[in-house]
Amino acid sequence: MVTISEIIDFLEDWVPLPLQEPYDNAGLQAGDPNQPFKGGLICLDVRAEIVEEALATDANFIISHHPLLFHPLKRVSGQTLSEQLVIQAIRHDLVIYSMHTNLDSVMDGVNAALAERIGVEQWKILRPSGTFPKTGAGGVGHFPEPMDEDTFLQAVKERLQLKVLRHSKHLHRPIRKIAFCGGAGGFLLADAMEQKADAFIVGEVHYHDFIDYENHILILETGHYESEHWIKNVLLNKLNEKFSTFATAKSELSTYNYL
Repeated sequence: MVTISEIIDFLEDWVPLPLQEPYDNAGLQAGDPNQPFKGGLICLDVRAEIVEEALATDANFIISHHPLLFHPLKRVSGQTLSEQLVIQAIRHDLVIYSMHTNLDSVMDGVNAALAERIGVEQWKILRPSGTFPKTGAGGVGHFPEPMDEDTFLQAVKERLQLKVLRHSKHLHRPIRKIAFCGGAGGFLLADAMEQKADAFIVGEVHYHDFIDYENHILILETGHYESEHWIKNVLLNKLNEKFSTFATAKSELSTYNYL
């Protein structure tokens, strides 16, 4: 019988923990990984509803993108949501494991899932790490053919199944070379400019970044969740390929709601 720790070993061979940023807290969040694996649930964020979904499906292993414990806990008294979920995890023998900025960094991680969904081809890492080969932040590639701006904006909105797409002003030029980054990626705008990208697709960008760069590059802000939740498919496929006899599912719970 496969233990959860064996699955974690597989995940860390694929996406090593040392790839995470210094501020991050990827890896084991709660629970005893030495227990037998019964079922897995893949999600973007660990919420109360996710824990309930895992319990309802008899899963004992939750794999999230965003860490449950991003900030250190000084006590576990149930006063905050994070404390409550840690208590629930331990009470119900749930193991919670997160793959965050280390999963952003690898070539077949978050940005690969975003590139595939958008239709960007022959892409490379936008800002290489300089420490680990073929790792880094963001990506840059091309569409097969150039598009006018309105066609491009509509294509991104449809391919990412967005209800809302915020963007900077039109620059009235064709779009073919695309820089992109899942999640908060405004720090890569200068890199996108250096690569002479026509547009930059990002999950989240600061208001003033729009102002600073709006005359130079078309900026598309998709929403943080909307740019990253495609990674659930990648995780599901990886795990099912390696552990085909074990039940793993992805949660369809959305972090955000819209009017």
